[in-house]
Amino acid sequence: MAEERTQRRLAAILAADVVGYSRLMEQDEADTFERLRAHRKELFEPEIGRRHGRIFKIMGDGLLAEFVSVVDAVECAVALQRSMIERNAGLAEGRRIDLRIGVNLGDMIVDGDDVHGDGVNIAARLQDLAHAGAIVVSGTVYDHLPGKLGMSLEFLGEHQVKNIQRLVRVYRVRTDQEGAKTAPPALPDKPSIAVLPFQNLSGEPEQEYFADGIVEDIITALSRMRWLFVIARNSSFVYKGRAVDVKQVGRELGVRYVLEGSVRKAAGRVRITGQLIDAASGAHLWADRFDGGLEDIFELQDQVASSVVGAIAPKLEQAEIERAKRKPTESLDAYDCYLRGVAFVHRETKESIAEALRLFYRAIELDPDFASAHGMANWCYNRRKANGWASEGAGDAAEVARLARRAAELGKEDAIALTFGGIGLAYVVGDLDDGAAMIDRALLLNPNLAAAWSHSGWVRALLGEPDLAIRHQMHAMRLSPLDPFMFNMEGGTALAHFVAGRYEEAASWAERALRDQPTYASAVRLLAASRAMAGRQEQAHQAIARLRQLDPGLRVSNVKDLMPFRRPEDLTRFTEALREAGLPE
Repeated sequence: MAEERTQRRLAAILAADVVGYSRLMEQDEADTFERLRAHRKELFEPEIGRRHGRIFKIMGDGLLAEFVSVVDAVECAVALQRSMIERNAGLAEGRRIDLRIGVNLGDMIVDGDDVHGDGVNIAARLQDLAHAGAIVVSGTVYDHLPGKLGMSLEFLGEHQVKNIQRLVRVYRVRTDQEGAKTAPPALPDKPSIAVLPFQNLSGEPEQEYFADGIVEDIITALSRMRWLFVIARNSSFVYKGRAVDVKQVGRELGVRYVLEGSVRKAAGRVRITGQLIDAASGAHLWADRFDGGLEDIFELQDQVASSVVGAIAPKLEQAEIERAKRKPTESLDAYDCYLRGVAFVHRETKESIAEALRLFYRAIELDPDFASAHGMANWCYNRRKANGWASEGAGDAAEVARLARRAAELGKEDAIALTFGGIGLAYVVGDLDDGAAMIDRALLLNPNLAAAWSHSGWVRALLGEPDLAIRHQMHAMRLSPLDPFMFNMEGGTALAHFVAGRYEEAASWAERALRDQPTYASAVRLLAASRAMAGRQEQAHQAIARLRQLDPGLRVSNVKDLMPFRRPEDLTRFTEALREAGLPE
């Protein structure tokens, strides 16, 4: 008989499990088992069946189900989470059964009533990225959802998940319960604008980095207008690849104006088109196109920024527009390497940071006076240290000091170079005073730069100024309310609360950071220390176990190398807290 051919099918997979299942079983095994079985019979099975789904695997603390429709799978996930809120109502926190859910669309291998394959594995990994009560979906699911759900999805970045080679785009479904907790930002008391990612019309997907870089430079030029409130690149780029409603963008980001457009690069020529829209009314205020040779790219960017400013404030003095202009480098090859490096930085993986660093060094090699490239190379070293990826700390510190000094020397008028050079000098080298001075200079040059406000918050906390640090982090969050790097702002807020002795608040902010970025080692360190100081020893030990997986080389003896506190008492508290939480000597 001929060998039976492997059966495959495309399906949406829902993976759900119970948060803190082992703790619940340890507290009351029989009660937890009975209540979970009741939820399964009374809620999970009927709801999944009603949405034309099928449970194909049940584990002690969770289940896997398949659906023919992506929309059915996500709507089922939302219905399950809403019902669990009702079922948990009135229960003490220690008895609540909270779910986390991941949904993926992929090709499955069929084995009788069971299914296998990467599609199932990715759904399970997405579930691990979700926090209690949340739903996380993959990019393949997201691509099938626009216009089909009455709720928004928040981009959480590209993640490397266990046993999967490629990066996975990750989105969080924002249910109405979550939306009720977060009011949209109020309009600032000055003109406000968000610049959406421009469409890449070059016909070459690999040119995405170039279109993104054009937009980033336009944002930078606009940000230098002190009378403008400009949303940071990281928040506006959440809308990349999405068909957006400009009015909704205005509400979500809290801005009056939205700029959108396109970039076409071909045969040494560039065409940039732009249109400025009033987000409240949807009216088009201005539209134009700009053509030139590739060697004219910086002039074209300036023309776009100047035209936008002119449309918003026709009486603006031309001198202010001229002050906002800058040509970062004479070398187009160096600029190309820089843009590619920035694209890799935003992926926030060990491999992408290494590639970004290589590209920034190549940009510096092509143009030794390229200030922003020096600053961004510094940021790569910062991410290596924060995530426990640095292999030679002393060597890194010496190189960061060199890069930072060079960035300060070359970039006296470059807020990017000063910001990222400054945080490297403060965090990696431990030179808090000069690092803070560089970031303060960046804020004078560009008061709309969210990264500068956030990095200032980190440095102020290390200097022992926690309340000022929190104010700076809050302002950074307002400038970039949908930032994929929000976890860094939340982690900085956790540090400030720890320094202030507010340990429960510190733990809460660290938990928020880890919901947004589960592998963020800095936040895990703060979570462990804060829980220990708050008297939550068991949870502190759990955090240390998680930390040792992320950063196996961390010991009590080298904590001082990680956190360059100005005040000895802050370092002593932090070190003792991690020791009490179970960090090895």
